[in-house]
Amino acid sequence: MKMKTILLAALAAAALSSASYAEDKKTVAYIAPSLDISYWQWVGYGVKEKAKELGMDYVEYTSENSPAKQMDNARTAVTKGVSAIVIGPVSSTSTPPLLDYLAKQKVPIAFAGIGPQPGLTNYTSSVTANNYETGKAQAKFTCELAKERGSKKVGMLSLPQDRENAQKYLKGAKEAFAAAGCDLVQMLETRGLTISEAVTQANDLLTANPDIKAIYGMYDEAGTGAAKVVETRGLNGKIGITVADGSPTTIALLKKGAIQGIFFQEAVGQGIDGTQQVYNALTGAPVTQDMALVMPLVTADKVDSPEAKKVIARVFPPSN
Repeated sequence: MKMKTILLAALAAAALSSASYAEDKKTVAYIAPSLDISYWQWVGYGVKEKAKELGMDYVEYTSENSPAKQMDNARTAVTKGVSAIVIGPVSSTSTPPLLDYLAKQKVPIAFAGIGPQPGLTNYTSSVTANNYETGKAQAKFTCELAKERGSKKVGMLSLPQDRENAQKYLKGAKEAFAAAGCDLVQMLETRGLTISEAVTQANDLLTANPDIKAIYGMYDEAGTGAAKVVETRGLNGKIGITVADGSPTTIALLKKGAIQGIFFQEAVGQGIDGTQQVYNALTGAPVTQDMALVMPLVTADKVDSPEAKKVIARVFPPSN
């Protein structure tokens, strides 16, 4: 009888411990603006890997570039009991109602890649690139490429300007172009962030402005599209191309000389750091509200260096 009592007590303790563990285990939801874009898949990879390291469960949603769907995803995640959210928002302007809702629900939220609408403070963390400084550095480098090719005229393939990161890129770029004496003759904004759209826009850019000698690509597909157009037109070496973000595709173009410089953005790293910040908020550890990650310039002669490889490991997953 005594042994039976001890056994029952042990089983009860084990059940209680298991229930306590289940109750304590946290879940992070990753809400992407679109999972059709590699960049947002890579952010999700970073969130998932960091969640696994921290002992958190991971769930994933896509907003299909719709603010309404984004809001639905947040409500669904909260209803299902997630502990925290990491999000790449559809746009910065779409974030105020989302943040108001999550603040009422007391759910920590970290932004990755794109920050909230300027002026808002009711969020846990925003992990983005140092877009303003990158905008300046990329514009300076682009201007140098144009001058080397005999002109001070440059063109730009831009991210949508309803995003705070794109606004910062553009502000920095305009300042640097003016300081360096280059003329930004035309800027075209993407809507779909696809290579085919970038090809169309790069063609339009060069048709309208045949004296452009360098193209500033604000996102990875812009660099790929511009490189395709320059090659098709037989202008390799005559028009310089720079790009932000980085991918296996643009690294290959860099190595063959079709792109002259990549300013790497740590997509995986943003997912990792955003997840760490919401975990900190849940566990009472210190939180950094605004994290601006450096985007280093890598040229063809440096892309295989140990320093570049260390950066690239935080840009896209090792399998890509």
